[in-house]
Amino acid sequence: MAETPAGIPPRYLRTQEAARFLGLSERTLEKHRTYGTGPAYRKLGGRVVYAIEDLQTWADRGLVSSTSDPRGTVLPAKRQEPTDRRFAGRQPR
Repeated sequence: MAETPAGIPPRYLRTQEAARFLGLSERTLEKHRTYGTGPAYRKLGGRVVYAIEDLQTWADRGLVSSTSDPRGTVLPAKRQEPTDRRFAGRQPR
């Protein structure tokens, strides 16, 4: 990872760098952002940036030690169905 001139590693990563950090494509990370299933991000001056700590926390949610473990909580990058049964079967307005 590149360091700043003062020798301090960057605290925030742009989408391309964050995707590389996670081993995902930029497009997948963008989809996660759209569907609300991805890591926390910030908008600074209109630019999307990710804190390294937030990326690591999100990735750690999928941590499992064997195939018999319950699945991690990292969701796929797609629209998720509401879990609240009160809204089941309702059509969007």
